[in-house]
Amino acid sequence: MRFKRSKIFYSLLYPLLFVALMWAVKLFENLTGNSMVWFGIYPRTVHGLVGIITSPLIHGDYAHLFSNTLPLVVLGSIMFFFYRPIAFQVFFWVYLMTNIWVWAAARESYHIGASGVLYGFLCFLFFSGIFRKNPQLLALSLFVTVLYGGMVWGILPIKNGMSWESHLLGSLAGIITAYNFRKEGPPPKKYDWGSDEENEMIDVSGEQLSDEIDQTNNSVQINYTYKQNEK
Repeated sequence: MRFKRSKIFYSLLYPLLFVALMWAVKLFENLTGNSMVWFGIYPRTVHGLVGIITSPLIHGDYAHLFSNTLPLVVLGSIMFFFYRPIAFQVFFWVYLMTNIWVWAAARESYHIGASGVLYGFLCFLFFSGIFRKNPQLLALSLFVTVLYGGMVWGILPIKNGMSWESHLLGSLAGIITAYNFRKEGPPPKKYDWGSDEENEMIDVSGEQLSDEIDQTNNSVQINYTYKQNEK
């Protein structure tokens, strides 16, 4: 029970720390009056390279920040709970691949926000269950689809001011990462019901044991059976 509580605690801790850092950046912007949008990704420029590391921490306003906060906590906690052995690797691969590809291929504009990473987590959780063919993880994939399936529209260029490239490339990073780690992480549960040969051995050993007990009983009876000499 204590181990399960600890697992839940750490599954929540790391996503919450990441989200807390995003909120700290936004509060710093408000307190200083300085916008940090210049630390976003500006594709194919030298000064835009820094955004590969910093852009997911920067958001345009509180509405933008809040829209990423809850999904990151939910999906991040699910990932760290079910994929704890590889969760940090998945996080960094999705983080770096998404932002590097945005720098290399997106429109010439500042790209900020953690939504690309969020789409990466979503696609990793969905496709990981499919690639592994694990019934439990497939059920998890279905749950994630029901919960955030509407996000699929974010990969299309249908809304001005939205970095759909981040969403699309983040999704691709999640799929690639899920495939790359398909043989690592939580193994499927196996139930060993035993083979027929093992059952036969148990039956045979049981018969042998009963024979030995009978022989022992007979010997006991013989030891305590006696005839009284007639005078």
